[in-house]
Amino acid sequence: MLDKRTYETKFADFIRMCAEAKVNGLEGVVIHNPHALGDNYDEMVESLNRLADAELQLAIVPRAERGNTPT
Repeated sequence: MLDKRTYETKFADFIRMCAEAKVNGLEGVVIHNPHALGDNYDEMVESLNRLADAELQLAIVPRAERGNTPT
């Protein structure tokens, strides 16, 4: 089972991005790499649920456009 404290610590920036997007009236967020959603299935599902709860759409930068920029 997912340890919420660990998830919330590891993905604090993602959680903050979702909250700020919602507050600013945005419709969606863009992440550079799918790994930003989680390191395992449970973390990814939690991230997707948080996006859904915030009523946000998700876009991921295509692999060919990522270059060498860190995740």
